[in-house]
Amino acid sequence: MKTYTPKTLDTSRIELPDSLDELVEQLAENNHDHWARMRIEEGWTYGPKRNDERKEHPDLVPYGELPEAEMEYDRKTVLEALKAIIALGYELRKTR
Repeated sequence: MKTYTPKTLDTSRIELPDSLDELVEQLAENNHDHWARMRIEEGWTYGPKRNDERKEHPDLVPYGELPEAEMEYDRKTVLEALKAIIALGYELRKTR
């Protein structure tokens, strides 16, 4: 068995300005909606507990109805992606 060692960009020194908070929340909601759409297209439905055999998942609800821990997971995913964009030499700026 091969040992997998994830290689990520070092984003530890990148600080995002508070002005991106709204963007982070919008992208986190979009991330959740994208995930949910894929699951629904695969035949998953809402269920109070995850059940892989019956394709039921408790997170198949609108973003605002998720437990805070799940919303924070989506936010962290977005934050890391935005930091990676900057680490790769790109700029984030609002054009409108």
